[in-house]
Amino acid sequence: MTPPGTNVSSTGHLSITPELETVFSAETIAARLDELAAEIAAARLDNLFVVAILKGSFVFAADLIRALHRAGISPEVDFLTLSSYRKSKVSSGAVEILRDLDLPVEGRNVLVVDDVLDSGRTLVFAKDLLAARGARSVKTCVLLDKRVSRAVNVVADFRAFECADEFVVGFGMDVAHRCRELPFVGRIKE
Repeated sequence: MTPPGTNVSSTGHLSITPELETVFSAETIAARLDELAAEIAAARLDNLFVVAILKGSFVFAADLIRALHRAGISPEVDFLTLSSYRKSKVSSGAVEILRDLDLPVEGRNVLVVDDVLDSGRTLVFAKDLLAARGARSVKTCVLLDKRVSRAVNVVADFRAFECADEFVVGFGMDVAHRCRELPFVGRIKE
């Protein structure tokens, strides 16, 4: 018999699903993304190029891109994989490019989409990288803007939600590569 919260996959691997408390429900997120897309559309960023920071933003970016479509915007999209966490819950402080863009950014209005703004290092790294590559403008959009002291000076141009300084998962965000599939944002109960 397996203990509660433990799942056995088809390959026979055991995984423990943490007990979660909902911070932002799927319905709350969906409604906010339509509002956020309208805010981005009002900024009139012609020839928009969305750069999603992987891995954590992939669900947010996908839903935001669909919301942008409903708002009348058809951006090109590419992905940049950056990491300052790896398998840890705490940032190492050094940002690495794990996968670079396929498309050029020169002369484009770029919207960098990330899951969480906390220390600010990843967002500043991405902004500086894309500006150095000749982007006409670089705006930022985050799912969660944590109320924390930043390691660098950065403010998101667009944000879905402000969030307390706590570790959250779901809606693409993970704990050791788990919980990304959850349709809501939750905190792990201690």
